[in-house]
Amino acid sequence: MGIGMQIVYFGFAGAAPIEAEAAVQLLRLERFATSISGCHLAIEAMDDARGRRYDARLDLITRNNDLVPMPHFTNADPEAAVRAAFDCAERALTNSRGDAAQLLH
Repeated sequence: MGIGMQIVYFGFAGAAPIEAEAAVQLLRLERFATSISGCHLAIEAMDDARGRRYDARLDLITRNNDLVPMPHFTNADPEAAVRAAFDCAERALTNSRGDAAQLLH
């Protein structure tokens, strides 16, 4: 019972190192596979006064097909933004004792 992932990019074409980082981070969530079936990861490139930054948004999908959005994380390094998003998801799942459905309440 693995966890699936869909990655979308906005404002840039994406890159193999970002996808590789996302795949490594997804492995961290495998221990919650009884509660979550997948996730959507959106990475958006944004230009502002500080230069190019990347916003990572991660939504978890529970086994009941509920969508659980996680907070956004922005960084000049897209891989760091992805790591931060997965860090947050792991903390949330750990704090809810692995029951992602509890995150909805």
